[in-house]
Amino acid sequence: MTKTSSRPLRSRTRQVRAGLNRTGFSETSEALFMTSGYVYGSAEEAEASFDGTLDRMVYSRFKNPTVATFEERLAAVEGAAACRATASGMAAVHAALLCQLKAGDRVVAPRALFGSCTWIINDLLPRFGVRPTFVDGTDLDQWRAALAEPAAAVFLETPSNPTLDIVDLPAVADLTHRAGGRLEVDNVFATPCLQSPLELGADVVVYSATKHIDGQGRCLGGAVLGSAEFIADVLSPYLRHTGPALSPFNAWLLLKGLETLDLRVERHSANALKIARFLESRPEISRVLYPGLDSHPQHDLACRQMKGGFGGIVAFTLAGGKTAAYGLLNGLEVIDISNNLGDAKSLACHPWTTTHQRLAPEDKLAQGIGEGLIRLSVGLEDACDLVDDLRLALESGANGSKMDG
Repeated sequence: MTKTSSRPLRSRTRQVRAGLNRTGFSETSEALFMTSGYVYGSAEEAEASFDGTLDRMVYSRFKNPTVATFEERLAAVEGAAACRATASGMAAVHAALLCQLKAGDRVVAPRALFGSCTWIINDLLPRFGVRPTFVDGTDLDQWRAALAEPAAAVFLETPSNPTLDIVDLPAVADLTHRAGGRLEVDNVFATPCLQSPLELGADVVVYSATKHIDGQGRCLGGAVLGSAEFIADVLSPYLRHTGPALSPFNAWLLLKGLETLDLRVERHSANALKIARFLESRPEISRVLYPGLDSHPQHDLACRQMKGGFGGIVAFTLAGGKTAAYGLLNGLEVIDISNNLGDAKSLACHPWTTTHQRLAPEDKLAQGIGEGLIRLSVGLEDACDLVDDLRLALESGANGSKMDG
């Protein structure tokens, strides 16, 4: 049996209890339904299942009990009416945009985006007659100019990847709605623990659940959240027929991740602030970008629209450029070199040559990505050990590859 509360539950409790649909075995941990299909008691039952008369599972590309439990729980944590899960974060971004766009539409986005998001908006959508317009996401005048004419959708990240730009969500939401569009926010850096885009005026929120929601580097997953009407009438038919379905096993892992999400994000944020303050003190580093620092260009805005912390991602630029960045990365002994983020383990990468490599040099520079920039995803280790690792790597100026030794 499954207990239900007679009163509203707080976020911490929803992360553990929402969507808890136990089977007849009354299991403690959520059941894992590794099945692609379902059987029917009669031909008439099968017909009723497909014509909509009977509401039940028919195929796991459409719906699966474990995936549905993850969707219900994440929707409760986010404060969204509905959620659909996808096979990866980029599948979520792709579906959330393509499900609603047609030839002649226009999409507005900031230049500061993850490389694959830029590719979808700048390279893929124009093949289908959708026009992109790019702006400086931190400049409201550019948003006003871009949204002075109709736009079907606005897509943005805040904080952005990797330079941690903060976009004024209420202001851009108002401009988007005046232009007749939906505002879609990639909330992966903030997580639902630190920022609630729907409360700030957004219409749709997307996640790479691969990151903090899993939090342990185990699996891929994504999610799209929004109104019941958008999810049911606009997004779900697109997902049903294009098939970016989340594996039930991955959904089960993500459910386990949600149970500890806020505890981990709190530690990520606390560690990141300590490391950002340390990095600001180092002469080898010309700039540190972290929303929790007073020196961040949009620190005041971050304080207004984020809550309880500023996330676990720090970006910093070494004055010595690529050579110095490689020297630091190769000198690290605790922090790993990886292009993933949101993991329990601290991970660092060089965006110029990895996550944003395909962009032209001028486009990287326009986003604030220089050859000396490093993106650090701060993990759950002791912050003092992470500081020591960075300090020793800075002092050693190590050259070469970890593979050398």
